[in-house]
Amino acid sequence: MPALWIAHVTVTDEDAYGRYAKLAGPAVEKHGGRFIARGGRYVQLEGTDRPRNVVAKFPSVEAAETCYRSPEYQEALSHARGAAERELLIVETSE
Repeated sequence: MPALWIAHVTVTDEDAYGRYAKLAGPAVEKHGGRFIARGGRYVQLEGTDRPRNVVAKFPSVEAAETCYRSPEYQEALSHARGAAERELLIVETSE
């Protein structure tokens, strides 16, 4: 079953987070992911407001988790640590 990688982000260091984003995109694509939402308009209805919201679709939960744990993504993530407050989850779709 396909899966969605959903991130809610408040960027605190634009330069460092830009380095993260530059590396994260290719890592996601390498593992079969494709972005379907990346920082567009949103309406916060409940919970913590994070001004950047990203959704990527992967072939499976396993593919999304493998991407997260990959050396390529971990390198990207090293730039995001300390540069953003984030929540990230993977959820299987019902497609």
